[in-house]
Amino acid sequence: MNNEVLSPVSVTEDAELETSLRPRRLSEFVGQSRVKEQLELVLEGARGRGKPADHLLFSGPPGLGKTSLAGIVAAEMEADLRATSGPALERAGDLAAILSNLEAGDVLFVDEIHRLPRAVEEILYPAMEDFTLDIVVGKGPGAKALRLPLPEFTLVGATTRTGLVTSPLRDRFGFAARLEFYSVRELGGIIRRSAGILAIEMDEAGADEVACRSRGTPRIANRLLKRVRDYAEVRADGVVNAQVARAALDLFEVDARGLDKLDRWVLLALCRDFGGGPVGLSTLAVAVGEEPDTVEDVVEPFLIQQGLLARTPRGRIATDGAFAHVGIPLPQSRLPTPVLFDA
Repeated sequence: MNNEVLSPVSVTEDAELETSLRPRRLSEFVGQSRVKEQLELVLEGARGRGKPADHLLFSGPPGLGKTSLAGIVAAEMEADLRATSGPALERAGDLAAILSNLEAGDVLFVDEIHRLPRAVEEILYPAMEDFTLDIVVGKGPGAKALRLPLPEFTLVGATTRTGLVTSPLRDRFGFAARLEFYSVRELGGIIRRSAGILAIEMDEAGADEVACRSRGTPRIANRLLKRVRDYAEVRADGVVNAQVARAALDLFEVDARGLDKLDRWVLLALCRDFGGGPVGLSTLAVAVGEEPDTVEDVVEPFLIQQGLLARTPRGRIATDGAFAHVGIPLPQSRLPTPVLFDA
C-alpha cells in the first residue's frame, strides 16, 4: 500500500519485494473502512451490469494507498492496469497514444492527476464522458477534426492536492474518495501483515511500537519495519520486540510521536528562530533548507494533525505543545497574564 507503480521490465529484487507488500484484493486492504465499503458497492454494481466501473478519483496525503487501490480496482474487475502520471504526459499526443491502445474494460491509472497540462486534460473530457478521442489532422485551413471511438475503460486518478484538480475534470469522476490517516490499531494490522510476508519474527508490542511512530501512513510503516528488521538482524537476535523496535527507531531518528529529523527542524526553527511565529511558508522553508512544497505537503499535515503547528492567514504558528516537544520554554509573549486580585 505504499509504493509507486512499477514497470514490468527491469524490476529490481527490492522493488519486487516492495510490490509484494501491496494488498491485491479489497478484502486484504486494511483501514479506510468507509471508503472500502463505498468502493465495494461501486465495483460490485459494475460487475453485475457487466460494464467497466465508473471513473474513480482518490485523494489524500502521500502513502495512504491510492496506488494500491488502483491495482485493487483492476484486480477486482479482472482487467489490465495501465499506469502513468500527470507530469509524464507533457503533450496531448502522449495521452492520445495511451488511450488509443486501451482494450475494453482496462483500468487507466493516472497518478498526480492534478499536474496534467491543460491541453492534455482537455483530451480526457470526451474520453471520459463519451469514450471518444478528438484529434486534429493537418494544420491551417486544411486541418480536420476527427472523432475516434474508444473502448469503454475506467480512469482512476490519484492526487495529493484535491484543490488543484480543475472542476471540469473533478466533475467527470463518478466516485471520489478522500483517504485519511490511519489509526495506530490499523497500522499495527498492516505491519503484522507485512512482517508475515517478509518473514520477520515480531511480537504485538514490537508492531505497536512501529505503528506509533509511522505518522498514520502505511508507506512509512513498511519503510520503518524494514529498518527495524535490519537492526534486529544485525544488533539483536532477529526478533522484533518493543525494546528492539524502540532502539532501532531511535537510531534512525524517529521519535516517539513519529517525527523525523525534518519535522523537528521545522519545529525548532519555528520555536527557536521565530519565537513561535507567525512566519511565512517560504521563510520557514528557507530556514530549514527545504522546498516550500516539501514543507507544505510532507511535513505540515502531520504536525497539524498532532496539534504542534497551525496555519493562519498571517503564517505558520507553533502551538504550546510544539515548544514542549522540542524542549524550548514558551516566550514571555506567549505566557498567560497573571490575574491580580485586590486585597
